Amino acid sequence: MMVPTAERQSFQQAVSDSAPAMAGIFAWAMVTAMAMLKAGLTVGQTLGMTFIVYAGSAQLAALPLIVANASVWVVFATALVVNLRFVIFAATMGPHLTHLPWYKRLWYGFVNGDLTMALFSLRYPPHTQFDRVGKEGYAAGVSYMNMCAWHTGSLTGILLASQIPQSWGISFAGTLALLAVLIPLTMNAAALVGVIVAGALAVVTVHWPYRLGLLFALVAGMLAAMAVDMLAAPQRTEDKA
Repeated sequence: MMVPTAERQSFQQAVSDSAPAMAGIFAWAMVTAMAMLKAGLTVGQTLGMTFIVYAGSAQLAALPLIVANASVWVVFATALVVNLRFVIFAATMGPHLTHLPWYKRLWYGFVNGDLTMALFSLRYPPHTQFDRVGKEGYAAGVSYMNMCAWHTGSLTGILLASQIPQSWGISFAGTLALLAVLIPLTMNAAALVGVIVAGALAVVTVHWPYRLGLLFALVAGMLAAMAVDMLAAPQRTEDKA
């Protein structure tokens, strides 16, 4: 089946747009895989989480609970709360992809990620939801780039876990790489407030058990960003008028 020219061009544009962030995704995946192995998970378990869960923040949030032999329901609930942002992602991108068959929408929902959501929203604002041209190609391009970088990084981390000593501080290198991804995505006041609130609370609650402070910071940051966005909505409406 021939791929329409518009979709192919959008795919190529997505690859170009997402390429600068791939080093950060690769480093994040490598650090996550190494952390899982060094925490005691087997190679098979690490591979399973990498390919099935496919969510670094949820994997790292669940890891200390798994090590502490916490209830499976506690682990599940923690991962669920960390990944609640994907509900927002789906609600935002969903109207743009309603023309696709259900199985394609299900697949793009699975491979969706923070980078896909960010770049897709920049290229296709809400008012373009009825224009279908090129959207599947762009979503696929960013998602596949993200997925390839993640899985390659994870496999590299698994291979190097026994070779790289903790003293190298590779996790800090991964954090720095992620900052290169995060900073360009902080594009407005709502995003900036969300980052500041979540970051500050994550530091303040760093000693909470089971990394519950991370969940608290995440939810608080999302609520803060939503509040700022709601306060700014009337001003945006006036500007358009």
